[in-house]
Amino acid sequence: MLSSYWKLAAERQRVYHARLAGEPAPWTDDGIVSQYRFTNAYRAADRVSQDLIRVIYTGSEDPDDVLLRILLYRFFNKPETWQIIEGTLGEVTVATFDSEACGAILDKALAHGDRIYSAAYIVPPPPFGHQRKHRNHLALIETMITGGLGQSLQQAASLQDVFRLLLAYPSLGPFLAFQLTIDLNYSTLIDFDEDDFVVAGPGALSGLAKCFPDARGIPASDLIRWMVDTQEQQLAHYDIDFQDLFGRRLKLIDCQNLFCETDKYARVAHPDAAGVGNRNRIKQQFTPRGPLEPPRFPPKWGLDPTPLPVAVNAD
Repeated sequence: MLSSYWKLAAERQRVYHARLAGEPAPWTDDGIVSQYRFTNAYRAADRVSQDLIRVIYTGSEDPDDVLLRILLYRFFNKPETWQIIEGTLGEVTVATFDSEACGAILDKALAHGDRIYSAAYIVPPPPFGHQRKHRNHLALIETMITGGLGQSLQQAASLQDVFRLLLAYPSLGPFLAFQLTIDLNYSTLIDFDEDDFVVAGPGALSGLAKCFPDARGIPASDLIRWMVDTQEQQLAHYDIDFQDLFGRRLKLIDCQNLFCETDKYARVAHPDAAGVGNRNRIKQQFTPRGPLEPPRFPPKWGLDPTPLPVAVNAD
């Protein structure tokens, strides 16, 4: 299972770099990776995260405006929804944002049959008394902004402090609060090492159970940290050629995500491996959406996203 974890990471990166370089398909010899949809090995390289990073660094740099854009984007987690909002309201700022007007825009989109939420992960509706889910989310965003979350974030001493601030809000459980913590850390609002703190989501816990069936109560965060700390040694052990993200090592959030993806991969590659729950198939097929745009990462990372030469798989 561990060899499959690293093989999946390497093959997914191989596909990513090959597409960036404009190579024609097929981009991998792994039949599972070529047939089914998996996220990138690095969370920040995924399509929606890439779009969010663009949104973060486009527009007003006022802390509350940046916070508003992040919350409004991620609660719906769908680039098309952001385009509807921004395309109708113009630049999104705290001074000009009207949650009622935004709610009416999304009402209209739903009436036209548009989907305004991504199915990647779902933010449960907070209890603000509105009949429509999206209006409750807009009310939560308004509460977070007017309640001084932006100032509290800038006073946080660690990534875990940020997580605890978010966890205090209704409908944000541990997994969603952690994901939003990482989103905020892409911005200029906070600046912590992604290796400071991790929370394993449900899919990652199932992947961990498959990779470490005899872990005997070792905390999930410790196992994920071990993967980060030993990534070079493990890749060398399994003789796997891994093309990293322009010099950036896998971080805790990335290895956490990879356990979730390994859980899916194993449903085909290792159908007898016991995880958490009874999922036994991969639902989504891989359908490329055309050439990848030049990647954009937080400037503070100092990455040079120049496509690398694509290594030939000798297997």
